[in-house]
Amino acid sequence: MVHHELLIVDLCADKFVIQLGDEDCILPSKLQAALQQVLEERELILGQEAEQEGASPGDRSEQLSALVSEAFVRLFVELVGHYPLHMAEASAGTCELQRDAFRKSHPSRGVRQFLQLFMETQMFAGFIQDKELRKGGGGTGKGLFEARAAEYLESYPEPTGVNRFLKGLGSKMKFLQMK
Repeated sequence: MVHHELLIVDLCADKFVIQLGDEDCILPSKLQAALQQVLEERELILGQEAEQEGASPGDRSEQLSALVSEAFVRLFVELVGHYPLHMAEASAGTCELQRDAFRKSHPSRGVRQFLQLFMETQMFAGFIQDKELRKGGGGTGKGLFEARAAEYLESYPEPTGVNRFLKGLGSKMKFLQMK
């Protein structure tokens, strides 16, 4: 029997639609706090941007979507953005993740504990399979995650946590405004 766990959050109503009860202990506490802070302050962040730009309601919806997307991309980068450092060439020109080295190399003990669990999920398996097939994330067309991971690796291993997460999110939101 396969057990699928699902968490659904309604950001507009500020409530959990489906909650399992373990949400407070899965993510490392500093990253959870940073993500929660961004999501709780989304109205304030978007309000300040709207005042500066005179944004229309349609722009506000796009900005909210960009803010939430960027917050989760930053979280994912903080958790697994160091994967390219642990891709080794395997047979037939493919790459393979050195799983133990990948997990153990993160400077945060909380992230290492999270990775112990996360590396057993189907989501992680699909992510790594894609990276292995693309020779470690190289190849054509870098997406948003790959671009953020490359930026992350430029400063790796810098201390992790709320301040770096928020700093990174703030600089990315400024970048999105320029588009």
